[in-house]
Amino acid sequence: MSKQISNGVKLSHWLEDGNLRMIDVSDKSPSKREAKASGKILIKRKTIKLIESGKTPKGDIFTTAKIAGINAVKQTQLLIPLCHNLNITHCDINFEMKNNSIEVKTTVKTHNRTGVEMEALTGTAVALLTIYDMLKPVDKSMIITEIKLLEKTGGKSGHYKRE
Repeated sequence: MSKQISNGVKLSHWLEDGNLRMIDVSDKSPSKREAKASGKILIKRKTIKLIESGKTPKGDIFTTAKIAGINAVKQTQLLIPLCHNLNITHCDINFEMKNNSIEVKTTVKTHNRTGVEMEALTGTAVALLTIYDMLKPVDKSMIITEIKLLEKTGGKSGHYKRE
């Protein structure tokens, strides 16, 4: 039984006796699930121009960030306590350079008993951190911001889309 707090909200990861647990999803039927997340890194215009020139000090920032983000998606259960180990069936990470920023969008899919929102958010965050790492020799003032879930489908709670 889940622990209930004073306003009637049930804490799904806490038992009545105060012990922490991973949610039991073994009785749920697997279904197709997808999540999309995004975030951005604010960058000086001169750093954007350096990226466009292809002369960044640590090499190809986008390939490196994509690999890091995909690896993070696959390792989310090791990074976020109580996340389930999921068989990821698809992951893609895309980048859009703007005047003073780079936007990262991550899409993750599975056919499982629980969703991939945390995986999409983790992939986005790690891709952004990797961009920071790749560019920090030329711009330490970058700001990682606006990491958010854009959309998710599947599961008991159904479809969610940020407006």
